[in-house]
Amino acid sequence: MELTQIRLLVSDFPAVYRFYRDVLGLKPQFEAEGGPYAKLSPDTGHAAIALQDRAQMADVLGRLGAEPEGYRALVVLRVDDLDAAHAEFTSRGAEFTRDPGPMGDRMRVAYLDDPEGNLIELQEWLVLREPAADGPA
Repeated sequence: MELTQIRLLVSDFPAVYRFYRDVLGLKPQFEAEGGPYAKLSPDTGHAAIALQDRAQMADVLGRLGAEPEGYRALVVLRVDDLDAAHAEFTSRGAEFTRDPGPMGDRMRVAYLDDPEGNLIELQEWLVLREPAADGPA
């Protein structure tokens, strides 16, 4: 078995597509702003996010016709410099629901929503600090 992608079902395909392409800077496999499907990837790594028009999928699975309530997905993207990514995405129109801050001692995170209300977490992994030595033995 191989995981090929995580697909988000969206109602306003063009708005969500532009958000992931233009605001977050993910690269589309092919230009498909009108949908009904697109796969977008960061510059590094193997993971990808796919977008699927909800109405098209509702034709296949009728239960998908109703709009979802609350968060349905948490998209996690690792960045090397969280403050720089926060500034860059903000300059492109992103509105963060939580600015960069610590999450434990292993990472810093920030949160924003895409146009459909899917939650996005940006992570910056921190180097674990060695406990301070008590002095020479």
